[in-house]
Amino acid sequence: MSNPRCFVLILLIVLSCRNCPVSAADLGAMQVFKTKQGTRFGLFGKRPESPGPTFFVFATSIEEMARERIYTTTGRKLAGQGWLYVTLDPPCHGIDQKKGEPRTLSGWAHRVKKGQDLMKPFVSRCRDVLDWLVAKGYTDPKRVAVGGTSRGGLCALHFMAAEPRVKAMVGISPVTNVLALREFSGVKRTQVKKCNAAGLANQLAGRAIWISIGNDDKRVSTDDCIATTRRFVAAARKKNPNANAPIELVIAPSKGHTNIDRAYERGAAFVLKQMRR
Repeated sequence: MSNPRCFVLILLIVLSCRNCPVSAADLGAMQVFKTKQGTRFGLFGKRPESPGPTFFVFATSIEEMARERIYTTTGRKLAGQGWLYVTLDPPCHGIDQKKGEPRTLSGWAHRVKKGQDLMKPFVSRCRDVLDWLVAKGYTDPKRVAVGGTSRGGLCALHFMAAEPRVKAMVGISPVTNVLALREFSGVKRTQVKKCNAAGLANQLAGRAIWISIGNDDKRVSTDDCIATTRRFVAAARKKNPNANAPIELVIAPSKGHTNIDRAYERGAAFVLKQMRR
């Protein structure tokens, strides 16, 4: 004869699990793919039965993005609504680091000093991945968004500026002016003209952008972030004086160069709101 207490316990577990949020484990571990052109990227989630919404997210190398869960928080929130999310190596991260050059942001400064276009090759790789995802039936090209943290925020802005299929962008404490970074000490303003976000204002005019930053972020400069966002708004108003610029800047307390409270969750809500329009 079955134990009635055991039956009740099992029933309670089943009912509670029905209300549990989707976890990263439910979505499966990150899978690494390579396009026909040789672009390597990480994909979180499973191939949907029909093309679905996709979120590109940047912060650090592909392998570190699988370990550092904070950077994929917005992606995981969107995954609960049926989204996939993907990531690529930013410039000078992962396999994009070239032999003999410094790593990460020091590598950025090194390339800029040598007169190299820092973001163009990265953007080309992102577009290659998006083309692959659309061609393979993963992604609905009308439902694509992008986001990034710190240096990844600048990468996200460049991708959006070059790719009209990207409908919304989320920047968490983004780099907007690379000269604010200590790694760029000694670099001339003329050398970073193509890199800084303010120069993308006309390309981004009218696009949906959500940015958050701490009220005293000295690492990437709160003041530069505010000034750049104002440039975005001015460009949007110039393009369409009768419409509200779909740009939000949230400034709130944070400890140094860290995300403000619930930044990633608020970014996900912004993306979902834009996709309903």
